[in-house]
Amino acid sequence: MAGLQSKPRVRHAAATLDSGFPFSQFGGKSTVTLTVSGAKSRRWLLGEPDFRRLWLIGLVVFSVRWLEMLAVAVFAYQRTGSPLVVALLTVLRMLPMALFGALIGAAAERIERRTALVLVMALMLLCSLVLTLLAWSHALEVWHLALASFISGLTWTTDNPVRRTMIGEVVGPERMSAAMSIDVGANNASRMLGPTVGGILLATLGIGGAFTVSVTGYLVAVIVALRVRHRNTAMSSTPAGVLERMIEGLVLVRRDPRLSGTMIITVIYNTFGWPFTSMIPVIGQDNLGLGPAGIGLLASMDGIGAFCGAITIALCAKPPHFARIFVGGVTIYLLMLPVFAQAPGPVFAGAVLLLTGLANSAFSIMQATLVYLAAPPEMRGRVFGVLSVCIGVGMIGFLHLGWLAGVLGTTWAIMTIGAEGLVALLLTRRWWRAIGP
Repeated sequence: MAGLQSKPRVRHAAATLDSGFPFSQFGGKSTVTLTVSGAKSRRWLLGEPDFRRLWLIGLVVFSVRWLEMLAVAVFAYQRTGSPLVVALLTVLRMLPMALFGALIGAAAERIERRTALVLVMALMLLCSLVLTLLAWSHALEVWHLALASFISGLTWTTDNPVRRTMIGEVVGPERMSAAMSIDVGANNASRMLGPTVGGILLATLGIGGAFTVSVTGYLVAVIVALRVRHRNTAMSSTPAGVLERMIEGLVLVRRDPRLSGTMIITVIYNTFGWPFTSMIPVIGQDNLGLGPAGIGLLASMDGIGAFCGAITIALCAKPPHFARIFVGGVTIYLLMLPVFAQAPGPVFAGAVLLLTGLANSAFSIMQATLVYLAAPPEMRGRVFGVLSVCIGVGMIGFLHLGWLAGVLGTTWAIMTIGAEGLVALLLTRRWWRAIGP
């Protein structure tokens, strides 16, 4: 197994789960059996102080990110009345992933990750503080939000090669699926909390109140990051070394059918699936007649479904099913887009978003888990960097959706990208079917 060379079977007390899950490395294949008790694994995870700290950082940052994305979208749409501008602001959050994801992933292997984590949290705190001051002084403009979105995207690009790689190092490969279920569960819980709080703050205190909460959240994240004890050995870094490592990561992904298949599905989801979330405020205001608080509540339905999905996967998912859960989640997600676009009322729209949330959790958990398990330990940062690029490519989808919304209207635009995503899945089956049995 790439990333897990032949090791003795790990045995823990209680009922065990055996699964031969083959992974390939540069075209070669080997098989490892991971044997672990799911319930006991989760208890051990919660008993790991550094896992709890890294999980809490993720929960806080995710919550603030979803709050900010909703607040920025509503503010920009009210100022400009343009769905394209709303989509462009999300594109700017993803642009750094596409431009710098592979480079940052390679560089992350050459630095001490805990130090990088503290610096990233501090940068996010500073950016949010500036926006808060601008908002309360009534000087905030859309271009300020555009610049802040790009900076936020830079910090977002580090999450997989820094924080999530640290999680894997802390918990070990045999507990990575459970750890990712808990971490993605935090992300999904934040999608319940962030939009709801953001909507209420916008309706009561305006965007200044939303960014004030952001500052508080990032301050908590900085304090917790300073308490993380885990350290990795930082390697000396040179520009040539980083570039060489980035190329090695790209070559590995191209040669390993499991990694390349996972990346293809990631590109499809982020190009044709996820962009529709940027149009939820538009659908909520124009089609469903909701105000900021109602839009926030509607957007949180996706997070509720995803949180429930994460719990279910943490309790029930078995390694032989990982690939099917991954691909199936994307398929269901795309099927739900036309249904949401035609929703006759807020309750029906919320029910559909619950289903998209369930599907999203299947995709998100298995994405990080499959990549971590398939990549060799010494190359995980590089491979996660390539994953960030594949996520960042989704900015094309946001531009595409924004353009379609301007030409066809938001409803038909969402229906169109859902259909395009399903066609893309069919056309690329020969490459992604190697992900699983």
